[in-house]
This record gives sequence, structure tokens and C-alpha cells, in this order.
Amino acid sequence: MENNTLVVPTMAEMMASGETPDVLFWVGCAGSFDDRAKKITKAFAQILNKANIKFAVLGTEEACTGDPAKRAGNEFLFQMQAMMNVEVLNAYEVKNIVTTCPHCFNTLKNEYPELGGNYKVVHHTQFINKLLKDGKIGVEGGNFKGKKIVFHDPCYLGRANDVYEAPRELLSKLDVELTEMKRCKDRGFCCGAGGAQMFKEAEKGDKEVNIERTEEALATGSNVIATGCPFCNTMMTDGVKNFNKEGEVAVYDIAELIANAADL
Repeated sequence: MENNTLVVPTMAEMMASGETPDVLFWVGCAGSFDDRAKKITKAFAQILNKANIKFAVLGTEEACTGDPAKRAGNEFLFQMQAMMNVEVLNAYEVKNIVTTCPHCFNTLKNEYPELGGNYKVVHHTQFINKLLKDGKIGVEGGNFKGKKIVFHDPCYLGRANDVYEAPRELLSKLDVELTEMKRCKDRGFCCGAGGAQMFKEAEKGDKEVNIERTEEALATGSNVIATGCPFCNTMMTDGVKNFNKEGEVAVYDIAELIANAADL
């Protein structure tokens, strides 16, 4: 992208000009408000711009999908939040959604249909993988050429929705050494944030879940821990800090790795 200016139209702006996007980018709460996750949002928007994808976001019309409320047991609040979103999405006649958050992905894909929200929902790793296969973007090694990278499977992407190959196919395009933790794919292990655990204090035990998972990642000797979820990113980053390894091991979302290698 020559001038590095991000073009991110809202659905309202696009509809007002008589246009319809090919896909709605569902940003999610983390991608909108968390400073670290905003970098993931920006990287994915850069990729969409580079590939000339006609997309839009809801902007201020986007509300939480209701995932944290549902996982914490507040079904009533979940349904209120979900139905408000369904109303907005259906008013815009949205058909295709892409999101950088597996929690949003899972909820929009699997929980919304029974509330009247029927959309084709894909995770950003699936979307970027198709862009590469279709020749819409190209990648070279970038700053990560030759690095040893391990991918941590987000629970709601992997075990909940059987998406394992897209993120790994993307990483394999980066001219890196891709390694695996002992617990991976359908035998993966949670980062500790799922099921609304991100927002509560830890229960009694002898070790935090994210510390256990980070130990497994560090044991692979990787330079980079790749994630596909903003919550996983936070938990793994905190784990790396716990072991004072920030200078040796970096944590990045796959969108950031691809954006770095795609010469945006």
C-alpha cells in the first residue's frame, strides 16, 4: 500500500453511497478497544486493502456478540446483545462475515442462526489463506524468514470448529520452521482465557493455565508464538513476560506475520 493510508468504510457510509460490500469485517470488542488487539485489526485491514477486497465494518453500530455473557452463564444478557446485532446485520442484509476473533467467529456462526442471524462466517486465517491461494496477495519471508514458529490453537477455532489447517498453511508460506507443541490441534490446550475466564480471578490451584501453556510453547525453542485470537495473544504474552523471555520470544497474530511478509 503506497501511502499507508488505511481505508476502512462503515456499512452506513457504503450503503449511503449505494454500494454493497462483499464482506463485513466484524472487529470485535478486543479488536476495537484493546491496544494490543488494535494492531491485529490494523494488520488485517491492511491485508484487505492490499487485496482490494470490498469490505466494511459496522463501526459504532457493532456491539459485543454476547459471548462473554453466555459463557459466564447470563443467557438473558447474551440474547439481548445478540438480537440487537442480528437486527443491525439483517437490516444491512449482511451475508458474509469475517472476524479476527474466534469467540466472535464461533458465536456468530453457531449461536446466531437460532436467533434469526444466518450468515456465512469465516475466521481471518481462512480468509487470508484463500486470498493467497487466489493470488490476491503474495508473501515472502519478511522479518520472520528462517525463524522457528509455533502455533497455539485457539479453542473456539480449533476444537470447537475444526479449523486447524488454514493457520498452519499460512505460516508454512512464510519460509519459517513451523513446529508443534505436544498438545496441539484436536488435542490442544486452552490459553486460560476461554469461557469468560479472561474476566475473572483465577480459582485455587498450583499453576495458572496460561503459564502451563506458555511452558509448552517455550519448550519448542521457538522464536515466535503465533496465535489467531486476541485473547490467546494476551495470555501467551503475559506468560512470556512471566518467564522474562520478552527479549527472546515474540507473540504475534498470524495477520501481523502475513502483513509483515506481504510488503503492504
